[in-house]
Amino acid sequence: MLRFALQRLLYAIPTVLVLATLTFFLMHAAPGGPFDRERALAPQVRQQVEAAYDLDKPVWRQYLIYLGRLAHGDLGPSFQYPGFTVNELIASGFPVSLKLGGLAMLLALAGGVTVGAYAALRQKRFGDYASMSLAMTGIALPNFVIAPLLVLFFALGLGWLPAGGWEAGQWQDMVLPVVALALPQLAYLARLTRGSMVEVLRSDFIRTARAKGLPERTVIARHALRPALMPVVSYLGPATAALITGSVVIEQIFSIPGLGRHFIQGALNRDYTVVMGVVIFYGVLIVALNFIVDLSYGALDPRVRQR
Repeated sequence: MLRFALQRLLYAIPTVLVLATLTFFLMHAAPGGPFDRERALAPQVRQQVEAAYDLDKPVWRQYLIYLGRLAHGDLGPSFQYPGFTVNELIASGFPVSLKLGGLAMLLALAGGVTVGAYAALRQKRFGDYASMSLAMTGIALPNFVIAPLLVLFFALGLGWLPAGGWEAGQWQDMVLPVVALALPQLAYLARLTRGSMVEVLRSDFIRTARAKGLPERTVIARHALRPALMPVVSYLGPATAALITGSVVIEQIFSIPGLGRHFIQGALNRDYTVVMGVVIFYGVLIVALNFIVDLSYGALDPRVRQR
């Protein structure tokens, strides 16, 4: 297991390097620059500003400078937020996105596994068709459609919850964005759990457990649920990373100062370092979560641990 873990960590280094390289050159290939939206600067002033951010050097040299900083964990200064580094912007926005994404993932996991298991146990019955129809609706409706509908009904219509804002992360501010983030993932997890559970329930070891006279609840909880969760665990890595880093649309709709808002503002303002920093941070997070998922396989399936 230790050798496997070390191999996965070594594979992560070239993955992050390729991600950083592609992001760097794509951002520099995009039209416009970080200071094009500012008022016209005198040539000497512009040269001094570009020299301060190493923009006066060739692109290949800028790339080497950026890799050198990245090797020391320095994501560079922000072009549009003078006096702030990208590390500081991520440190300020990530806790908000982590809180929202973590709660959304817990809601999606609990609801998705429950609905999926319920549908599998009532296969080809009304409960199965009804729950899977709702799941398909959740998959078909993107969160930028779900979020305004939630605001329209619960905030503007009933007045139960605020329509947006972030006042010290009070629970009232989190309900609608968390639900809007969680519903699509809940639908995916429900269908994934249902399909896996149906396949497991048809396995020989489940028939053997039932033939021994074990109660149906014991068969489901102790023998069927763990192997049925294997595909769910595989999906949790990228799904958790996507939710934790925050949905750009959700954070924009509800005016939440998370990581997604920094990313979209950086893209609009050609803030190279902010966009590259968020993308690299996101990539490292996906690699780390997938690494945790791979290690957790051993706890769910002893055969993985033996291999």
